[in-house]
Amino acid sequence: MRVKAAVLHQSGGHKRPYKDSKPLQIEEIILEKPGKEEVIVQIKAAGLCHSDLSVIDGNRIRPMPMVLGHEASGIIVELGEDVKGFEVGDHVVFAFLPSCGHCDYCMSGRPALCDTGAKANNEGMLLNGDRKIKNENGEEYFHHLGVSGFAEYTVASVYSLVKIEKEYPFEVAALFGCAVMTGMGAVVHTAKLTAGESLLVVGLGGVGLSAVLGAKAAGASQIIAADVSDSKLVVAKEFGATDIINSGEECAMDKLKQRITRGGVDKSVEFAGAMAALDFAFNATKKGGVTVTGALPHPDARLSLNPLTLVGQEKSLKGCYLGSCVPAIDIPNFLALYRNGNLPVDKLITHRLKLEDINEGFDRLASGEAIRQVIVFD
Repeated sequence: MRVKAAVLHQSGGHKRPYKDSKPLQIEEIILEKPGKEEVIVQIKAAGLCHSDLSVIDGNRIRPMPMVLGHEASGIIVELGEDVKGFEVGDHVVFAFLPSCGHCDYCMSGRPALCDTGAKANNEGMLLNGDRKIKNENGEEYFHHLGVSGFAEYTVASVYSLVKIEKEYPFEVAALFGCAVMTGMGAVVHTAKLTAGESLLVVGLGGVGLSAVLGAKAAGASQIIAADVSDSKLVVAKEFGATDIINSGEECAMDKLKQRITRGGVDKSVEFAGAMAALDFAFNATKKGGVTVTGALPHPDARLSLNPLTLVGQEKSLKGCYLGSCVPAIDIPNFLALYRNGNLPVDKLITHRLKLEDINEGFDRLASGEAIRQVIVFD
C-alpha cells in the first residue's frame, strides 16, 4: 500500500522556522501487509505533541529515518493473522506504549512499565520486532512509539490499540491517546488526588491543561495553574483553574504559600520539562505532599534535591509515564467522562491542519502559540 507520510530523516540540527527548513518531509511510503496480531489502520486524526517535537529537536534520540506521530485515532481497514478482539471497521485510539500483557509489569496492572513495549519503542519497531514501512527504493523506515500516526495509514500491533465507541469525533478521540491519558492519569492514578484536595499544575500545554480538566472532574477543592506564560495562565483560568501564578516571578513561591494557599498544596503535577518547573512543583507541596512529573526534559538534565526534605517532611516525588494508566480500561472511561460533559477536552484543540502543514504546526507548538493541533485526514 502506498500512502503519504511525514518522515523525519535527521533528529536535531534543523533551524527554525521549520516551515522553511522542513525537518519533516512529506513522502510516499510503502506499507507492507500486516503480520501476526497486526492490523492496518486508516488514520483519521493525529495530534502534534511536545514528545514529537523533542525528537525533531534532538532532545529525544530515536533511530532514523522515522515516520513520526504517536497521538492518533482511526479505523481498522485490514487484519493480519491471529487478530482477536478487533474487526475491520472498528474505531480505535492508539496507546503510545504497546503492552505485551504477560510480563510482570503488565500482569500487575502497570503496562506503562512493560519491558517488551519499551524495547520495541526504543528500537523503532512494532511490538514483535517488525518494521512495516519502506520507501520506494526498499529502504526500511522506523516506527514511532508503535504508532507513526503522521500518515494516511499505518501498520500497528493490536497491543497498541484500544477499541472505542463510534460516536466519538476522531479529532477528540486522538487526544485521549496521549494528552488526556497522561494529564488525567497523572492526577487520578499517580498523584491519587481525592475529592477536596488541592492541586498545583505546572506547565500548561495540552497535557497540563488536561490535568486541570481532570482535577476539576476529580473534585479538587483548589486548582492552581502555573506557567511562565501569562497567556497560558489566562487559558488555564478558562479551563477551570481557581488560581493562577506566573512561576517565573521572583516572589512566586511566597505568593503561593502565603496568599494563595496555607503553606502549600496537597499534590502537584509538572509537565513543563524544565528543572526549574519541577523544583517549583516540589517546593510548593506541603508536608506529606506528593509531587508528580510526567515531562520529558533533555536526557542530560539533573534535579538537585535535598534528601532531608523527603525524610523530614515525608514528601514524595513520583514519575508518571502513560498517565500510570491501563489504556484498555482508562481510555474508554475517560471518553465516557467527555461524553457526559465532565471532561470537555475538545477545548484543547486550537488548530486543525492538513498533513502538508505539519512543519508550520511544529513552529506554533515550539513558540507556545498552540495548545493542541490536530492533523485531520479526509
